[in-house]
Amino acid sequence: MSDDFALTLIYLMVGAFVLGAWWSRRALRQIEARREINSHAFLGETVKISLKIHNNGLLPAPWVGLHDSLPLALGGIKPFQHVAGLGVREERSFEYSIEARKRGYYSVGPLTISTGDVFGIGERLEKVVPRQFITVYPKIVPLANVNIPSRSPQGTMRHHQPLFEDPTRVFGKREYIAGDSLRRVDWKSTAMTGRLQVKLFEPSISLETMIFLNLNADDFNFHGRIDSGELGIVIAASLASWVIERRQTAGLRINGRDPLAVDGLPQPLPPRKGKGHLMRMLETLARVEMTRETSLVPMLQRERSLLAWGTSLLVITGQVEQDLLNELHQARRNGQNALLILAGAVSHVKDIQKRAAFFGVPVIPIARESDLDIWRK
Repeated sequence: MSDDFALTLIYLMVGAFVLGAWWSRRALRQIEARREINSHAFLGETVKISLKIHNNGLLPAPWVGLHDSLPLALGGIKPFQHVAGLGVREERSFEYSIEARKRGYYSVGPLTISTGDVFGIGERLEKVVPRQFITVYPKIVPLANVNIPSRSPQGTMRHHQPLFEDPTRVFGKREYIAGDSLRRVDWKSTAMTGRLQVKLFEPSISLETMIFLNLNADDFNFHGRIDSGELGIVIAASLASWVIERRQTAGLRINGRDPLAVDGLPQPLPPRKGKGHLMRMLETLARVEMTRETSLVPMLQRERSLLAWGTSLLVITGQVEQDLLNELHQARRNGQNALLILAGAVSHVKDIQKRAAFFGVPVIPIARESDLDIWRK
């Protein structure tokens, strides 16, 4: 009698194990999960993640474990973890969030879905939902008045130099003075007043800008390298936004590393107009990282030969060597303008400004973000 009981118990245990394993595998195949997340965010935003898990089959899942990895840099100190049961055709929804605290390109996930038999005697089964990625744009400091040199007259930006008078922008009239060109005479006003009247034109320029951001680690002070590089990215993003908002053209070239690029090099973005182009520049600035593989001067030399006459070159770097000044001097001789912006803690700034002035290149030191106030007034 005892032998029959023991055999019966063994059969029951084996049957439960087989049934539980079959049930678990079948239930796991029937479970589908979908993560919904905004792929882009601005600095400081809260990014909500919506997770939906659905049982498509006719078998209930006694328990389902969910484990979603979150990026530490975005406030994901702990991964999302939850255990729930799913009935037949049941769907469950979960929400959690991360903070866009730092610009960059981050992965969310992978999401691991696990289950097992109700008796707890079988193996734990898992399936994985692939990772998704989120791009956090860099900080943009609103600028009001940036003095970028330009040699291209008759554009859409007001300018203070009478040399750039735009005949399409009339802002007043005055009486004729000997020496005034007859082409400036306003004949209609002359007929009305009985005295010769000439038109006053508002100065304007067309600003085509190419931003060169140096992210070669060797060109920054060792102790403040990371902060200086991040400041350079903020400067580049802010200048690009300022130029585009004024309906001018802006381009971007970076010698850093882009994790999405096949060869690791950020894609050159030639000068263009429009919000769409600005967002492409911000996406690139969000992803780039420092590297030691590409020098600034050879990149500058290659790119500037492709740019139009009168293009303004805004070079953001952490150090200035003589070969860079020579290259910018050559650019000026070819009809392009140059502005050097020193990002972060840079030694011998006065000496750099003195050497650059010899080549006609202005130098603006931006040691910290608050120094951008010179362009906010």
